[in-house]
Amino acid sequence: MLNGPLLVTERLILRPPAAEDFDAFAAMCTEEETMRFIGGACSRSAAWRQWCTLAGAWHIRGFSMFSVIERSTGEWVGRLGPWEPDGWPAPEVGYGVRASFAGKGYAFEGAVAACDFAIEFLKWPQLMHCIDPANTRSQALAKRLGAANAGATRLPPPFETAPVDAWTQSADQWRQKRKEF
Repeated sequence: MLNGPLLVTERLILRPPAAEDFDAFAAMCTEEETMRFIGGACSRSAAWRQWCTLAGAWHIRGFSMFSVIERSTGEWVGRLGPWEPDGWPAPEVGYGVRASFAGKGYAFEGAVAACDFAIEFLKWPQLMHCIDPANTRSQALAKRLGAANAGATRLPPPFETAPVDAWTQSADQWRQKRKEF
């Protein structure tokens, strides 16, 4: 059952999380390097709680991160999209893909669709990406999307001690950058 929008790109389908995606998400949550900057690797039961949070946010907020599906294979690639947990510094477009899909441009392709969705459908006045100062790969993606480091910000508990910078751009800056893609 689809409980939200379906976004289609050249290689990807973005849709709300579904029950059949959970095993792949739980596997991603065990990948130390993948999870290093997005909450840390965790057990299947902790992954379940995260998964239900992502799915539930669609019902509570009307948006959340999408499941990213590779069109050619139907494989679950990762999760990315608009996200605003209670106490977050601002609405965010976050991204994370499984190790086996890293380096293929899927995070960029999906993030472009998610940023379009946030600006044009959700009517966000700005985009933000919360990025650990040591996460150079995520910083490179944020730069490619047109965001700039606006400096340190703070996440709510239990992440309040995590170092994080807010990478931002206005809706108008996004629309201008979007013409380049």
